[in-house]
Amino acid sequence: MADNPINSLMDTTMVNLKQMVDVNTIVGDPVESPDGSVIIPISRVSFGFVAGGGEYESKGEKMEEKTSLPFAGGSGAGISVNPVAFMVVGQGQIRLLPITQNPMLDRFLDITPQLLDRLQTLIENIKKNNHEGKELK
Repeated sequence: MADNPINSLMDTTMVNLKQMVDVNTIVGDPVESPDGSVIIPISRVSFGFVAGGGEYESKGEKMEEKTSLPFAGGSGAGISVNPVAFMVVGQGQIRLLPITQNPMLDRFLDITPQLLDRLQTLIENIKKNNHEGKELK
């Protein structure tokens, strides 16, 4: 079975697929902006692969008369690369900027940490004021 032509066909196809799909296809090369931020493109990669083959008898020849049959085969692959987001690293923070944006949701997610900090400070101030008010009475 090792000398079957389909094995060679599969090996060649797999080597070519390995060259097409690597980590740099999904996470692109970083680009440095003038302000020192680093922008890294993120993509979704989908690929498909198919291979097939068969041996067939020629008309008039019987299998016992011939030791190796003619081989017919083929393979194919397809790849799709879709940009999904950009990761921006700089100014002490990391941000993921999706390509398809919902501006209201994105803005809410961006300000959520600041809102939580302000809410925590407000609660601490209320507790402090309540505690100081009880001591004065």
